[in-house]
Amino acid sequence: MTRTKKIPPLTKDHHHQTIVLKSALLSRLLLLSLILLWRTLLSPYDTSAPLNPTCLSNTTSSLPPPPPQRRPLWPSTASAIESSIVWDGVYFVRIAQCGYEYEQSYAFLPLLPVFISFFARTVFVPLVPVIGQRAVLGFSGYVINNIAFVFAAVYFYRLSVAILKDRDLALRASILFCFNPASIFYSSIYTESLYALFSIGGLYHLISGRNNIAVLWLALSGFARSNGVINAGYICFQTMHRAHNALLRKSTFLVMQVIVGGALRCICIFVPFFAFQAYGYYNICVGDSPDKLRPWCKARVPLLYNYIQSHYWGVGFLRYFQLKQLPNFLLASPILSMALCSIVHYAKSEPEKFFSLGFHASTKDKNSAAVFFTPDLDNRSPRPKKQMIKGEVPALLPEKNELTEKTGYLSVFVLPFIMHLGFLAATVFFVMHVQVATRFLSSSPPLYWFASYLMGSPRSWRWGYMIWAYSAAYILLGSLLFSNFYPFT
Repeated sequence: MTRTKKIPPLTKDHHHQTIVLKSALLSRLLLLSLILLWRTLLSPYDTSAPLNPTCLSNTTSSLPPPPPQRRPLWPSTASAIESSIVWDGVYFVRIAQCGYEYEQSYAFLPLLPVFISFFARTVFVPLVPVIGQRAVLGFSGYVINNIAFVFAAVYFYRLSVAILKDRDLALRASILFCFNPASIFYSSIYTESLYALFSIGGLYHLISGRNNIAVLWLALSGFARSNGVINAGYICFQTMHRAHNALLRKSTFLVMQVIVGGALRCICIFVPFFAFQAYGYYNICVGDSPDKLRPWCKARVPLLYNYIQSHYWGVGFLRYFQLKQLPNFLLASPILSMALCSIVHYAKSEPEKFFSLGFHASTKDKNSAAVFFTPDLDNRSPRPKKQMIKGEVPALLPEKNELTEKTGYLSVFVLPFIMHLGFLAATVFFVMHVQVATRFLSSSPPLYWFASYLMGSPRSWRWGYMIWAYSAAYILLGSLLFSNFYPFT
């Protein structure tokens, strides 16, 4: 009889990370190849992408202008790159080049334009005479987002291992993430890649006990996309459970310390988004006479972002519930159905954990899995930080509970992610343009954990084929429509 050789956890972990890295690189090469293919075979619906009017103010231009009266050395390459800048990418490149010129441009947060501008005038500035200024900006955006996605995929695997405590399940989920149905946006000049990197990476640092780094990363996610501020909910969840554990120890001082610390961390996550709103208020409202002020400037709480979304894009509660929008609801139905199924399945399987917000477990045992996100409460952890192995996150469970607590998708550690997903899904369904649900929810880990969980179940293996077919169809459809300036999501 031959014995099955057991692979050491660190070796297996390294092997899996290599697979995830290769999958992420392969998926980006696939998407870029599809973009080139469809752009070559088909004519775009809108051919205005290469148009680039002069900036309203030369002082806001972030790049040195190309030599006067000189065309790019490679005009065909320049034209190909510029014509691929479509949809929201037009705004991001324009902001990187000219700054915030119009009121509606403030709907696009500055992290991606700042990155594009920085790389275009440093690393890629020698390319300006070769392909031109705007093509360099577009090229910078493509490089930034595709590299950011690769790092996001690696962090996704690490986070999945820490939460699910099942490396095989984490690997399947990570590969699904690499080929997710919104993949076209992760390889285009959109904010999805940077948001995924900083939100997923921030959560990984949070559960690893590196709270200061986590807050910085989560704050940057809010500087990339407005929904990044919702990541403060993880800090709130952490704070609630740490305060509850402190109450069990009957330490009033520790309770106050936990609450104040959590509040300060949440404020730090909010700062970038609201600082940008203040910047918009200063540029648009300050200095004008009262009769020329924009309506939102006169509001008691002048929030530019909310006004733009409502005034220019018609975003609001139930405002999208129109019969003519039925095709968009159908387009978003697969991702919304998966989100709903993942939440309902968790709630049905673990009702005590779900409806008690994890406090039921902590009532039974103050050291149980309900202390999720609490590795730094005090120094009485059964596994001191000095015993942590490089590449591993600290164990959040005492050894005596490791055999009794569920692992995988039904673990209590998944609970805050389920709550976060539920809030996002409700927001995109009732408030936003529903067709953006595919990319809006695409960086939410529970979707891939649930899909991977179904694939690993003998009774649900057919769902695996359906999920992969769904992802493949949306990758092909998205790359075809989006790259040729046709509506997708």
